Amino acid sequence: MYKALNYWVFGGFSGERSPREFIDFAAERGLDGVELTVGDALPESITDAECRQLREYAAKRGISLRTLATGFYWGCSLGSPDAGERRRALDFTRNYLRIGRELGVESVLVIPGYTKVAWEPARPPVSYREAWEWSQESLRELLPAAREMQVNIALENVWNRFLLSPMEWKYYLDGLDDSRIGLYFDVGNCCLQGNPEDYADLLGSRIKAVHLKNFIADDCGGGLHGFGDDLLKGEVDFTALFAALTRSGYTGPYTVEMIPFSRLPDLVLPDPALAELMVEQLEILESRF
Repeated sequence: MYKALNYWVFGGFSGERSPREFIDFAAERGLDGVELTVGDALPESITDAECRQLREYAAKRGISLRTLATGFYWGCSLGSPDAGERRRALDFTRNYLRIGRELGVESVLVIPGYTKVAWEPARPPVSYREAWEWSQESLRELLPAAREMQVNIALENVWNRFLLSPMEWKYYLDGLDDSRIGLYFDVGNCCLQGNPEDYADLLGSRIKAVHLKNFIADDCGGGLHGFGDDLLKGEVDFTALFAALTRSGYTGPYTVEMIPFSRLPDLVLPDPALAELMVEQLEILESRF
C-alpha cells in the first residue's frame, strides 16, 4: 500500500510550510510519498528547473511524487459556458501538466466542471447539459498535451452537483475513451450518494489515484460538517473498499486529504497535530489492507 499525505493537511491553503519541509516530514515518518498542490505549495510560475530540483530532493529523501493537486478549478471551470473562462482553465491545465511532467508525477487532479458551487454564491449555476458538453470538449482539447507530457488527467468526484454516481462516471469516461483520462477517486466525497466500494467495482480499471477521507452523513444534515478529523470514523467501510480495489487490480497511491470541515467556522490549517494523526491512522489502515 503506497501511503501519502496531501499538502493541505500539512501546510494549509496558503503555502505556510515549504514543499521541502513537507517532504522531510513524510520521510521522517515513513510515508511513501506526498501530494503537492499548485497554487499554494507550488506557484503556477514554477520553472522546469525548480521542479526538477524538488523532484531530486524528494528522491534523495526516499519520497515519491506520484500525484499533484490544485484548488484552481473551483474558480475557473473547464465546463463553463463562458469561452474566456474555459480558455483560462485550459491554459492553466496545460501548465499544470507541464509541472506534473517535470516533477515526474503519474496523474494530476482535475475537476471537470460543476452545476453549482454551494460555498461560492458568486459563482453562477451551470446547466447539467452545458457542464457535460463543455467539459468534455475541454478535456478532448487537453488530451494531446496529456499524451505529450505522459501525465494522466485524473478527474475527481467532488461536491459539484455533477456526475453523481459511478454509472454516470462510467458513461462520462466512455465518452472520452482515452487511457490518459480516468478517475481520481475520493472515497469520502461519494458517501452522501453511495458506497465507495461500488465505485471501485464499477470503475476500478479507470481509477488513476485514490484520496482517503471519511464522512459522517447524519452530521448537520450531511453538509460539509460531515467531514471530520478522524479518518477511521464515518461511512467508509475500508474492508469492503480495499477488497473491491484489490479485485479491480488497483495498485496506485492512497493519499490522505482529510480536511476537518467539522471544525468550521473555527477551522485552522496547517494543523501539525492533524498531520501526525493522519500518519498514525494510515498505518492502522495499512494493517487492515
